[in-house]
Amino acid sequence: MAEHSAEVDPKLLEILVCPLTKGPLSYDRAAQELVSAQAGLAYPIRDGIPIMLVDEARPLSDDEKARLQPPAGGSAPR
Repeated sequence: MAEHSAEVDPKLLEILVCPLTKGPLSYDRAAQELVSAQAGLAYPIRDGIPIMLVDEARPLSDDEKARLQPPAGGSAPR
């Protein structure tokens, strides 16, 4: 049986923040998670409902954290 993943309301995604850092979240549609780069956590989305509990969040791997970091150097070349 295939798992059905409900879509999350885009307006809801705009207002949600990480409960730990109060920072922004990014939506990982493939993994059905809301990711906080600041906290290094991924909050699950179950049946279209974000589970915004730190105890339910998955710690990001070192590789995932590295992908979320902005490139070193800061500014673009002129």
